[in-house]
Amino acid sequence: MFNIEEELKLLPDKPGVYIMKDKYDNIIYVGKAVVLKNRVRQYFQNSRNHTPKIRHMVENIDHFEYIVTDSEVEALVLECNLIKEHRPKYNTMLKDDKTYPYICVTVSESYPRVFLSRQIKRDKSKYFGPYTSVAAVKDILDLLRKIYKIRTCNRVLPRDIGKERPCLYYYLGQCDAPCQGFISVEEYKKNIEQVIQFLSGNYEPVLKMLKEKMNEAASNMEYEKAAMMRDLLGSVRQIMDKQKITYTDLGDRDIIAFARNKDEAVVQTFFIRGGKLIGRDHFYLTGVEDETDSGVITSFIKQFYAGTPYIPREIFLETEPEDEEVLCEWLSKKRGQKVHLRVPKKGEKEKLVELAKKNAMLILNKDAEKLKREEARTTGALKELAEYLDLPEIVRIESYDISNTAGFEPVGSMVVFENGKAKKSDYRKFKIKSVRGPDDYASMYEMLIRRFTHGMREMEEIKEKNLDENLGSFTKYPDLILMDGGKGQVNVALRVLDELNLDIPVCGMVKDDNHRTRGLYYNNRELPIDKNSELFRLITRIQDETHRFAIEYHRSLRKKRQVHSVLDDIKGIGPARRKALMRHFGSLEAIQNADIEELMKVPSMNKAAATEVYNFFHKIDTP
Repeated sequence: MFNIEEELKLLPDKPGVYIMKDKYDNIIYVGKAVVLKNRVRQYFQNSRNHTPKIRHMVENIDHFEYIVTDSEVEALVLECNLIKEHRPKYNTMLKDDKTYPYICVTVSESYPRVFLSRQIKRDKSKYFGPYTSVAAVKDILDLLRKIYKIRTCNRVLPRDIGKERPCLYYYLGQCDAPCQGFISVEEYKKNIEQVIQFLSGNYEPVLKMLKEKMNEAASNMEYEKAAMMRDLLGSVRQIMDKQKITYTDLGDRDIIAFARNKDEAVVQTFFIRGGKLIGRDHFYLTGVEDETDSGVITSFIKQFYAGTPYIPREIFLETEPEDEEVLCEWLSKKRGQKVHLRVPKKGEKEKLVELAKKNAMLILNKDAEKLKREEARTTGALKELAEYLDLPEIVRIESYDISNTAGFEPVGSMVVFENGKAKKSDYRKFKIKSVRGPDDYASMYEMLIRRFTHGMREMEEIKEKNLDENLGSFTKYPDLILMDGGKGQVNVALRVLDELNLDIPVCGMVKDDNHRTRGLYYNNRELPIDKNSELFRLITRIQDETHRFAIEYHRSLRKKRQVHSVLDDIKGIGPARRKALMRHFGSLEAIQNADIEELMKVPSMNKAAATEVYNFFHKIDTP
């Protein structure tokens, strides 16, 4: 038995990481401490100084563990790794776990390659980025290949020169085929130097070169080549336009600012490389309601830079983070050079942070509007429905439908909506077993009886074994049953519930002449619905989804039935032999007319199998 008071006395006077766990042994919080003894004890002292989130977290702590480290920086690294792995409930969490693409130039090779990479290795290669779009990287690589004809293969050169034929890019005029020795190392490296200039943001040389080639081709009446040069010029200018924001002091830095609302925050990051803004991205943090601004920015820095391969020499922030010295030491070790965290107060740098802040606020406000609309169409529509039917609350709706073709292969579908959204994990299919012919009412009765008796049996078993109710697949009952038909189907559902002694409201969807819902049938009367309301749109979505699920299941069964061959009914004939027979004879009639010797000529057929086929078609009982 874990005694928290006794364990607190045993905490060491050292730096480390503490791990809070609940009664189910789930990790609910991970933190680091300069002195474990002091930091962990604070959680279990007077709660008046705690935020609501921390108070709630402490209430759920059943036991804790800790790991001692040699330094606070080691504790920070371990904390980042544990948070990323376990995503604890009460930690401020970065929702987006993104990795960014970089462009790698293998300058140490005799014939360097240029390619997309998501990792920065400690080798002699040059890396450019990060880019926020893989599509943008592919466009740049495609452009570089067309202009400078650099290789894309993984051949080891010059060792493998002449061993294989040149690739397709050579024949397309997009590679000089160093694999064949068609270009010298010196000439190829001149092209690579221009590639590096281009990736560093110096576009003038390539613009000048393309203009000269275009004019030369036009003068020689090589209009197709001139048009190609013109198109390449346009592509270069497009890339220039995306990176046209330039700052006076050349350098690599990230700009970070955020906006927050209740429990969520949006962090905006600008990536500046060589004085140019090469990209920007935004990230979502959850669990920030009781955090200080310093705590929010600290959580972001830890989680973001724990996963990104490149760290610039300067990071501009809107507010000072917690544990600034430790963060700087950690980032500097990752970079291999000194990293500075700065909070600019004036000038161009302060304006950059303010610009990032404005972008974060715009995204947050846009998301707030989107969330408001989403709430209106989901939980808002459910509240409207509950008021309409005079019910206290509706969270879970189950909708049922029957699908068949003139009574062939009747099937039933159960579709579930929770909080106004489809919950596909709870959808269920029913193959109707007891009904022959097109009897939707009888089929619906069978489906509902099976659904709720199954749920009742599961519930009894769970209570007997003292298990968690969520373990059952049918134990969760709806707040409302929504039938795809009107009065008739509602009465079938009410009959089932009465027989099983269950009390669940049942509502039917009344259709117009175009088979679209015009109202609801409830408590023996039809209730009209405003077709411009969110309630009507929700009912329509549920109806469409119920139809789709039932029809797809029915269609899949029909397809299986259609591909069923008479050969499948013969003992010893499986899919492989069935295919071999059809491939050899070409038709069922030819198989039927074949004798045993002819059947044995088919690959995979032996005498026993051939005899079974022959006897089946000639109505001879196998002894």
